[in-house]
This record gives sequence, C-alpha cells and structure tokens, in this order.
Amino acid sequence: MGQDSIQYVGCDVHKETITVAVATAGREPARVVATIPNRPEAVRKLMARLGSPATVEVGYEAGPCGYALQRHLTGLGITCVVVAPSLIPKRAGDRVKTDRRDAIQLAELLRGGYLTAIWVPDEADEALRDLVRARHATRQDVTRIRHRISSLLLRRGVRPAEGVNNWTVTHRTWLAGLALPEAAQQTVLREQLGTLAEAEGRLTRLEAAIETTIRASRHAALAAAYQALRGVDLVTAATLVVEIGDPSRFERPQQLMRYLGVTPSEQSSGGTRQQGGITKAGNARARHVLIEAAHHARHKPAVSRALAKRQRGIDPVIIAISGAAQQRLHRRYWHLVNRGKLPTVAVTAVARELAGVLWAIGHEVARHRERQASQTTTTSATDTTSPPSTAALAAD
Repeated sequence: MGQDSIQYVGCDVHKETITVAVATAGREPARVVATIPNRPEAVRKLMARLGSPATVEVGYEAGPCGYALQRHLTGLGITCVVVAPSLIPKRAGDRVKTDRRDAIQLAELLRGGYLTAIWVPDEADEALRDLVRARHATRQDVTRIRHRISSLLLRRGVRPAEGVNNWTVTHRTWLAGLALPEAAQQTVLREQLGTLAEAEGRLTRLEAAIETTIRASRHAALAAAYQALRGVDLVTAATLVVEIGDPSRFERPQQLMRYLGVTPSEQSSGGTRQQGGITKAGNARARHVLIEAAHHARHKPAVSRALAKRQRGIDPVIIAISGAAQQRLHRRYWHLVNRGKLPTVAVTAVARELAGVLWAIGHEVARHRERQASQTTTTSATDTTSPPSTAALAAD
C-alpha cells in the first residue's frame, strides 16, 4: 500500500473486535483489511501497517465503547474523528447491515467528507459528564419511587388530610406513621419508603460532588457565568457545560441552536415554504434543561435573592447580558402567547433564543480568559526584562 496518499480508515467498533476498512484517494471502493481484537496493541500494530500517522485518517461511530479508541489513536499522532450515528447518510432501501459493510461505508464517507464529527471531551470533562448524568438518573429514580408509593396508596383509597401537599414535611410525617390493613402491603410501603430515603440521600451526595468538582474544573468560570441567568442553577449550568462544552467553538449562535435541536424543521419546495416542529437533533439532555430554564420567561423580569447570590462576583458584562436576556425573553414569550401560540410553543421559541444567550456568555468568558492570559504573559515578560527597582535593591 502506497505511503504517499491518505488512507481513509473506517472502523466498526465493538466490545471485543474492530472491523477495519480502508479507502484510498480516488473513486476505488473501500476494502476490509482486517478484523482485530479491540485492544490497544492490536490497534497500534494495524495502524503501523497502514502507513505513517500523517497519512492515516480514522473515523468510527459514537457508541457504548466511548472515546478510548479516539484517544489512543490521537496519542499515536493519527487523526481520528468520532462521528454522529444519526447523521450518517443512508441509502434508501438498504436493509443489509453487517460489520464489514458498516466499516466500508464509514471509510468511503470519510473519504468524501460526508461524516459529521462530534465533540470529544477530554478525560476530566468525561468524568464530570458521568457525574452529572448519574445525578440525572438518580433524580429519575426518586420520581419513579414516589410514583410507586402514590400508586400503592391510590389503589387502597388511602389519602392524606385535606390541604396536605405531596412530599412536603407534613406528608412525609403522615407516610411514616401510616398503617395499612394488610401486612404484605405494609411491607411494600416500608420498603419503598426506605428505597426513597436511600435514593434521596444519593441525590444529595451527587449534587454536593458536582458542586465541588465543577468549581475545581477548568469550566468553573463558565458554569458560574451561566448561573447569572434566571432559571439556571448549579445542576442546570453543570449539565449545559458537560453536554455542550465550550460554546465558543461555535462560530455563530445559530450553530449552537442547531446543535441543541431547537431550530424548526422545514419542508420547502419551489415557492412553498413550510416549517414544522423543532428538529430535536443533537444533545437531548442539554435541550431538556434549556427548555426547563426557558419556562422562567413567563414571569416578570426580576432579580430574586437566589439570583442575586449567584451573580455575586460575576463580571458586570455577564450580568448585563443576563438582565437584557430577561427583558427580551419575557417580551418574546408573551408576544407569542398573545398571538395565540400554545405556551409550549412559546417556551420552545424562548429556549431557542436562550441558546443564543448561552453562546454570547460563552464567547464573553472566552474573551475574558484570553485577556487574562495576555496580561499574565505581559507581566511575566516585564518581570523578566525590567531591571530591579530601587526598593528591591534596598531590600537586598
């Protein structure tokens, strides 16, 4: 195999094996070269056979095997992209799917430039993402357990006193002292309450760990800046940080909106233009918390005590962006509602504009970071080249 041309390598990655296909420059079909064990040493040997690192480009689908292969290849000096499975072009009527065909298709699409690469977090960012996702999963567990308890009591026709809201302190006290007529159902209630207490304790510990970890991470300034927005608390900010990454990697706010899947779908042809619901492409977790935050636009612009606390010590430019966003999003929401749009539609439109606010804040944080780095470099250069002051000589 010639070493003077780029080798486009498609990998179909599984837990134990990797099927590898190679396409060369031109229009020749790709061919499968090997099926190797999914082990670093086997990958290294195969890549050495294909050519020097500068002449090899690799692509594989994002999946349960994560980014270990990408990091290993990058460490070898090989360009490797992880591609979004939902954005891989598919031939109409193609119902045959095998590892070999998938690897060949990836190699040929990589050669043609038709693959969309995803953002690959580094190991620290991935660890923080795992922590945040564990918290969201635990939050879902708490909700499910509460529903089971409520369903059990509903089937028995057992209700709390009038005016007692579910899961308040009064409601929990009532549950703790509740005695069901059947011993078996009493056992179920006791076990479910114990499971709920355990899940809620785990939720508290995970949230504390998120706060500690994100404050020590390189995203601390960005997460704090996000929290200057109304409706964005620590967990929401952490979710946006780990799922989006650095928003300054998007050149325009529309790119971030499309990444979050909050732009309208469209079916237009000729002189007819028809738009539908949002595309729901991209990151569903970030889109969920973004829409939850957008619900706060219903209320009149105000700085609550909690928001004022979160804005303490934040750059005035960020606070100004937050204030302007409150005014704009509130007007936008009620303008749409007064035109007859459903509240859910209005909230989604507000979420799209809120994504633009996140983009602006991300770029402002990036500019602030660059200014600080420039000042540090200038100060270091001055300290190195300038002669000692009279006070310094006197101190010596």
